[in-house]
Amino acid sequence: QRPTKLWFRRIHQKMANKMRRNRGITLPCLSLFAILSLLLDAASSFMTISQPNAFSRSTHSLQMVRNRGLEIREEGATPLPGGMTLYIKAGPDGKSVGDCPFAHYVRIVLHEKGLEYDVRPSTQDTKPQWLIDYYEGSMPALRHRKECYTESDVIAQYLDFFFQEPPLSGKKKLMAATQEAIDGFFPAVAKYLKHTPDGDDDDAALKQNLEGVLGRIEQHLSEKSGPFLVGDGAEFTLADASLAPKLFHMEVGLQKFKDNAINVSEQFPAVQEYMTAIFDRPSFKETLYPEETVVWGWSNAREN
Repeated sequence: QRPTKLWFRRIHQKMANKMRRNRGITLPCLSLFAILSLLLDAASSFMTISQPNAFSRSTHSLQMVRNRGLEIREEGATPLPGGMTLYIKAGPDGKSVGDCPFAHYVRIVLHEKGLEYDVRPSTQDTKPQWLIDYYEGSMPALRHRKECYTESDVIAQYLDFFFQEPPLSGKKKLMAATQEAIDGFFPAVAKYLKHTPDGDDDDAALKQNLEGVLGRIEQHLSEKSGPFLVGDGAEFTLADASLAPKLFHMEVGLQKFKDNAINVSEQFPAVQEYMTAIFDRPSFKETLYPEETVVWGWSNAREN
């Protein structure tokens, strides 16, 4: 029996998923594992369709690799709500929610979508073995039954694509304009907060760099009639969900490590107004961790 059109569609979709997970890198540039996975998918699907009995043992072996340590998904091609577990960096006690702003971003998206999930703060010693073996232990990691996704942007886009209410992606051109405005913000924050000693010439240069990025965001926000980042600012989007935790880290870090060397409220009033509004959003407040956890995280970074 010949493979059906559904078989080809499945293989095509798996290739597209692999490319999306690798941020659009074309097939020749995929990792060896990704290519092997595609070949195993094709071989397993072909054997299942053509001779399901004769090759059942081989198919089972292939599926163990193909499923990357996860159980076989029982529903159809479209993911359904439920069965979600989010693995994130743990806090100082190894059990509480840690300070990762990228995990916070994903949790905001999950909250905005009204999706139920379990959160599993994990250390290097408490991560599940399948996450280490097949995903290099990368977190945040969203396990949705059989599937697992890492990288906060990939997870957020997965959630927004398959669970569309409310929609959190604006028009591409408007999202691109916003991305250009906020590009480089968190790297600038991280370099400034991590730098020691505070107040030297390098510190002043890093401060100036962060102020430059904040100036860009200030200009972008000043052009909006609404409180948010994209388009006219009327709608909350993934860009807001991503930026809010990073602004929180900046606010705490400036106060605790830099003696408020950048006065956001005076120098960047539109940014301050945006922070006040976004920090008051339920999805932000209900997924927030203590300031002390942020201080703990950056203190460790400043020592390394």
